[in-house]
Amino acid sequence: MSERRRTWRVAGIAAVAATALLAAGCAGSSGANSSSSSSGAIVKDAVATLGNLSGATADCIFQLEGTQCYSVTNFEDFMYLMVRPLYMFGGNSSTSIAVNYPLSPANAPVYSNGGKTVVINLKGWKWSDGESVDAKDLIFDLNLLEAEKVNYAAYTPGLLPDNITSYSATGADQVTLNLKQAYSSIWFTYNQLAILTPFPLAWDVTHAGAAAGSGGCTTDSAADGWARCKAVWTFLNAQNKDTATYATNPLWQVVDGPWKLTSYNINGNYMFAPNPKYSGSPKPSIAELKFQAYTSDTAVYTALRTGALSTGGAQTNGTDVPSTDLPPAGKGFLPPTNPLASAGYTLQAAYEFATGFAYINYNNPTYGPVFRQLYFRQALMELDNQTGMSTAVGRGYWYPTPAGVPPEPVSPWVSSAMTENHGQGPYAYDPAKAEALLASHGWQKVGGVLTCETAGTGAADCGAGIAKGTQAKFAMLYTSGISIQADMVDVLKSGFGLAGIQLTPAAETFNTLLNYTTPCTPSESRCKWTFLYLGGWGFDGPGFEPTGEPLYQTGVPNNSGSYSDPTMDSLINATHTSDSLAVFHQYANYTATQVPVLWMPWATGTQAVSVNLHHVTQNPLSMFYPEFWTCSSKTC
Repeated sequence: MSERRRTWRVAGIAAVAATALLAAGCAGSSGANSSSSSSGAIVKDAVATLGNLSGATADCIFQLEGTQCYSVTNFEDFMYLMVRPLYMFGGNSSTSIAVNYPLSPANAPVYSNGGKTVVINLKGWKWSDGESVDAKDLIFDLNLLEAEKVNYAAYTPGLLPDNITSYSATGADQVTLNLKQAYSSIWFTYNQLAILTPFPLAWDVTHAGAAAGSGGCTTDSAADGWARCKAVWTFLNAQNKDTATYATNPLWQVVDGPWKLTSYNINGNYMFAPNPKYSGSPKPSIAELKFQAYTSDTAVYTALRTGALSTGGAQTNGTDVPSTDLPPAGKGFLPPTNPLASAGYTLQAAYEFATGFAYINYNNPTYGPVFRQLYFRQALMELDNQTGMSTAVGRGYWYPTPAGVPPEPVSPWVSSAMTENHGQGPYAYDPAKAEALLASHGWQKVGGVLTCETAGTGAADCGAGIAKGTQAKFAMLYTSGISIQADMVDVLKSGFGLAGIQLTPAAETFNTLLNYTTPCTPSESRCKWTFLYLGGWGFDGPGFEPTGEPLYQTGVPNNSGSYSDPTMDSLINATHTSDSLAVFHQYANYTATQVPVLWMPWATGTQAVSVNLHHVTQNPLSMFYPEFWTCSSKTC
């Protein structure tokens, strides 16, 4: 299970009562598909244009790929428009973080046998080529996952498919899973079944022009070593890399979602048209969904000021109104005045169900031993002025991240340690305390640079593996083209500098930074990075309950910094089998006190929406539903 990485971005208004959220989670009910504004007469041939940030745009179209493809821009803002996963979450709602069965191609799973048997009934939707979305398509996905799980970013060793003893089609539209043990039904639905996507038989091929299903993966088995599925995946992987053919390759024209791709380039300019065979509801009323690329968030804002866009962005990648271009936040994280009113926009605010952080590289050959010292990570947090960033750079639109669980919107998953120090967690910004802590473990400023002066493993020493004379000189890789990220890293650099820690900012495009996300070993040349700041992590699928297996469990693909702690592993595993909030809170508190990553602020963002574009809501789970949108002008 895994959630998607993202660079800095925001969603829309989201505030949900804890009791309501818990009820929604337990019942698996869908969120209300509410409208953000009322519409006038609907124009059927309208075009909606969205801002897209170059360097953080979609560059993958096949779901079963590795971490290089694992971002909101590739999944929620691109693939999900065309091919729906087994279960959709949220909805066109500014509050819901629950599974949304009405928008999914399958009905609610049925658990029996003490939670060890799961029956999935598909609804009989149609692919755009006329074939049914049925049990064969889900078996195709499960077989492909069995064959190539190590190449799938959502795979966690020991979890799906490893935790299934058997699966089979028990009806034309029914698949039954037999599990190795009983699991929490909430967790298994939200974080296991959510990684599944029925694939069309048109994809079960090994070469262009082959007949649908001729690849044989749908009927393959472990007894054959999954040879046929491996051949199919190899072909699909090659087609996924051929970005120039995304809009013309017949494979990717077979969809069950509400949209079909009509044009595409790697720079971030692409267009979608409605899929006339879409079985779900509502059907799109907009004739064309156009993504327009810009080089920076500032360029997007300039386009908004001229009225060139329908909205600042999808659910993604920094293309909304930068907080630096807004007056300080007022009530409800909205600006007291609308600077884009004269250009024909309303403004929407939102929490996102996400955490902000920078990865720490525990396998860095020089600094890995430093980062493995808990006292050092605690000191880093006491030099990490999240509140100052939120005020000085975020202008009141941001809030601190205290732990590995989203603090907003309000949810039952928020634990006691997360609320300490007014939401900063157990290690509030306190440079004097940080300096004293470092000094008590053998660190001193030498020539203005924090240096280990007392090597060793004693209580007053620097710690195991840290040589005398080691200097705290780090670099922070972060996303280029997003001005607020650069400003935030500068604030962090200043805070670190108070203790003599040197931090060098280094900007790269989001897509380039994804190349560092695969865990590395100390001997690799690419393992020399110290901090990797992509923005954060949204619990937007395919893991929607904010448990820690994708990020903090030992050895998982998205544990980019190679963090490892047996206690953390044990606490994470306990959340898989228990519905108890007390069990979950033990995990959440541990992430707050152990600092597995460097916590950074997350934002309520501000999105501009044209007065001619209606029913636009920002879901906290980053789900993007333009099929709900309507336009009252031909260019909305």
